[in-house]
Amino acid sequence: MTERELFDSYNKDVYKTCFYMLRNAQDAEDLCHDVFVTIFRQDWSRIEHIRSWIMRITMNHCLNLLRKNQTQRQKQSEVQMFHEQNTATVKPVDAIVMEKAAAKEWEELLSQLPDKLMAVVTLRYIGELSMAEIAETLKIPVGTVKSRLHKALKIIRQKLEHNKRYLVKGENQFGAY
Repeated sequence: MTERELFDSYNKDVYKTCFYMLRNAQDAEDLCHDVFVTIFRQDWSRIEHIRSWIMRITMNHCLNLLRKNQTQRQKQSEVQMFHEQNTATVKPVDAIVMEKAAAKEWEELLSQLPDKLMAVVTLRYIGELSMAEIAETLKIPVGTVKSRLHKALKIIRQKLEHNKRYLVKGENQFGAY
């Protein structure tokens, strides 16, 4: 496999992971570039599980940047939306609005998670990695992956229930329009 073939094969996965971890298109693009620079500087042709290795490098780069910019990450007010380039069907406007609202809520929930939990959720649901691949990527046991994923989903579920109760309470308080 040539460098170009490697880049073409994994560029979208690396960018998508960077984007969901950083929630900023420009930072994700820059970090994606840095990841491939790191990969090409190493003897990647001898790596047995190349996808897991690349995703581990990607997560390490993301987590390092997040640690560096912890205060900046907390101050972000707007979340940029990531759309797949190959959208074949035209959707009704109300469906697009609902998708954007759901995506924004998901992004806000993810941003409230600790970095370790956010990394596992991102790799599982955005990167579509298996538990074993996540464990290999983050260099942690599969049991730790499962417990972090469980804890993250529990936190997200609690926040969703809290938001739902808040909305219902708010509707009762102010009445219908």
